[in-house]
Amino acid sequence: MMANGIGLFPLIPLFAISFFVELCTGGKVGVCYGRNADDLPTPDKVAQLIQLHSIKYVRIYDANIQVLKAFANTGVELMIGIPNSDLLAISQFQSNADTWLKTNILPYYPTTIITYITVGAEITESPVNVSSLVVPAMTNVNTALKKVGLHKRIKVSSTHSLGVLFRSFPPSAGAFDSKFAFFLKPMLEFLVENQSPFMIDLYPYYAYRDSSENVSLDYALFNPTSDVIDPNTGLVYTNMFDAQMDAIFFALMALNFRTLKVMVTESGWPNKGSAKEAAATSDNAQSYDTNLIRHVINDTGTPAKPGEEIDVYIFSLFNENKKPGLESERNWGLFYPDQTSIFSLDWTGKGSVDVVTGANITGSNGTWCVASSNASEQDLKNALDWACGPGNVDCSAIQPSQPCFQPDSLTSHASYAFNSYYQQNGATDIACSFGGAGIKTTKDPSYDKCNYATSGKVNGTNSTGPISIPSTVQSFAPSFTNRLSLFFFVSIASYIL
Repeated sequence: MMANGIGLFPLIPLFAISFFVELCTGGKVGVCYGRNADDLPTPDKVAQLIQLHSIKYVRIYDANIQVLKAFANTGVELMIGIPNSDLLAISQFQSNADTWLKTNILPYYPTTIITYITVGAEITESPVNVSSLVVPAMTNVNTALKKVGLHKRIKVSSTHSLGVLFRSFPPSAGAFDSKFAFFLKPMLEFLVENQSPFMIDLYPYYAYRDSSENVSLDYALFNPTSDVIDPNTGLVYTNMFDAQMDAIFFALMALNFRTLKVMVTESGWPNKGSAKEAAATSDNAQSYDTNLIRHVINDTGTPAKPGEEIDVYIFSLFNENKKPGLESERNWGLFYPDQTSIFSLDWTGKGSVDVVTGANITGSNGTWCVASSNASEQDLKNALDWACGPGNVDCSAIQPSQPCFQPDSLTSHASYAFNSYYQQNGATDIACSFGGAGIKTTKDPSYDKCNYATSGKVNGTNSTGPISIPSTVQSFAPSFTNRLSLFFFVSIASYIL
């Protein structure tokens, strides 16, 4: 909870902001793959879905063997979590950390790419006090990595909620809570020494939900309607995310950790909620996630760190029906369990998307989707396999002796499958993405008796489930089988309204 008292360190003077500006190479966007549900697709199908949408970075919350195997040979980089319940054992004995690494990482790496290990999650919010265990556990895990020469390839850190701060507004007054100093300072020293990022979970949604009379919805959604000015620095804030990020930056600077990279390991917006959670809608979720991705991809940075590279993981991949709490807690997903999109999302950060409330919208306006001539054979194979399987496309027309079998080529078969998926899913830009393997055209690709659909139907019917992939298609297709107690309350009525 925010407070008006003095934090762990004093305010940061205006001249100190100059230390924040540095060169950047480009922010990355990943997704959190939580599995607190009983209706989710198998990990191998999830890996296919991730590849289809060209998502390269995924956070998981444990070291589940099936998940690790599913992401083998995908090129997707994983962030793997060690749960709070395991901190005691790993912090007590180096041998326990060594065993954990040998059991959960070494059998799968590097076929499955692992770049981060998060030791504990939001420990300041844990009902069981594990704060004293986290740094020793991190040290032991890092030592285990050093023994096998992986400490420079796999970085060790721990995630935090914004509750780690004593004060977050105005951003320049950001300060860590003094009651966490006993573990926080040695943790920060560990991160700097090992070139690991400080990891934070940020949720402007909670700031709005818990203080809607002071925080405007547009401000929380990256839709600037009025400016918020930091009275100490004069910096102008147009969105809550930047204000929260700069509170972290200033808090770190107060501890003299000016160059420590900050990574956002969770951020998102619920797509559904109870009656008292009116802002939890798919439209708002789409708006927030789209604007956040654009903010990151464009290296917009923050007012205190313009142009700063900020990596963000969107929470979450799926709705999770087993999570406790209010209705919104179970509805943060980008996809339904059947892998259809809850709302359209532009992962490129370059364009706008149509606001929709369901998985599909209608109308192709005389456009088709075909295989891109610039796509690699492997990308076409991956996308074709997904479209004819989890994508629920009826690929019977490209079986031998059927109208669209000839020409018997990967490009031709992929074009038919891509267009079928495109039309069935609203003819949106994202429905023709296929990780860059698809491209829209205004020229009808139909030929002879092979008709390419334009109305959301294929051969007069919509596909309703996975079908058997023709042998010719299978020959092209590779095998794919190989959190949330937060708070943020901002006292800023005099600055926003």
